[in-house]
Amino acid sequence: MADDTALPGMEHLNGLVRSVTTPEFAGITFHEVMSRSVLNRVPGPSAMPFDWTVNPYRGCTHACVYCFARGTHEYLDLDAGADFDSQIVVKLNVADVLRRELAKPSWAREQVALGTNTDPYQRAEGRYRLMPGIISALVDSGTPFSILTKGTLLRRDLPLLTDAAASVPVDIAMSIAVLDEPLRHLLEPGAPTFAARLETVRAANAAGFRVTVFLMPIVPHLTDSVEVLDAALSDIADAGAARVVYGAMHLRPGVKPWFQQWLARERPDLVPAYRGLYPGAAVQTPQGYRRMLAERVRPLLARHRMRGGLEEEEAQPTTRRFRPGPVVTTARGRAAAARAEAPTLF
Repeated sequence: MADDTALPGMEHLNGLVRSVTTPEFAGITFHEVMSRSVLNRVPGPSAMPFDWTVNPYRGCTHACVYCFARGTHEYLDLDAGADFDSQIVVKLNVADVLRRELAKPSWAREQVALGTNTDPYQRAEGRYRLMPGIISALVDSGTPFSILTKGTLLRRDLPLLTDAAASVPVDIAMSIAVLDEPLRHLLEPGAPTFAARLETVRAANAAGFRVTVFLMPIVPHLTDSVEVLDAALSDIADAGAARVVYGAMHLRPGVKPWFQQWLARERPDLVPAYRGLYPGAAVQTPQGYRRMLAERVRPLLARHRMRGGLEEEEAQPTTRRFRPGPVVTTARGRAAAARAEAPTLF
């Protein structure tokens, strides 16, 4: 049913058609909009190894406490915490607008990345079914594309994606970060389980895709032990993943207060350690921690005969050529991207 109570900031949401709540999505409000443009150019200074993105949704019901994209909700005068999880902007006409933009003579059929801001296969996609139209528009225009997701709804579209891969390059990546299910539920309460995501990797692999897995974010003192990383990589290898990209959690300004609240509530014993790892306005862990993480993971990758590497080693910001599975690395790139519906990952 339509919800007549307008949230603060909704008057700034251009193209708002209506706000909707449904019993199937308790506590979630969908703000349906008609967009004028959906093909986003990544700002020049960005370290992203791709130039174009499409994001059919803003906000995400996966509700990952560490999600990079939380700060983008503040542009709508919504908060980066509970509002990001429950106030979901849906671009109803995304496929039609994309088709029109891709038909322009100036379009050079460059790689388009999907899933760099909020997940295109979050639960809302089961209701709105925007991705089939997006995929069709990309294929019909001869545009290669990539998908990064935590969502098992990807399996619904595997036949369409298989057909698409016969015409254009298609790259698929899954984010699978937390093996322990009780901990995963605390960190990613609305996301599919680790096991369900592994099954999605298996299904995509069986359909002929060489799937990249993002073992990200690795959460200091919670998911970074050798034993946990070894078990996770073992399961990922068994699922048939072709490659793994790993990296420590980033805490950019929009997400840092939200994560700190979570940490104080769920693991107050770790608060002092996190003050040392992410002091002041620091977004990344110190270089020493990242070096230690690489020293832990590299031999495990070799043990499980997996290709891959640390996120900052995988990026090639000077060439901007696409590599399977988009990567964010530098603070300068993240800050620039935030000004243009930021392509972000975790």
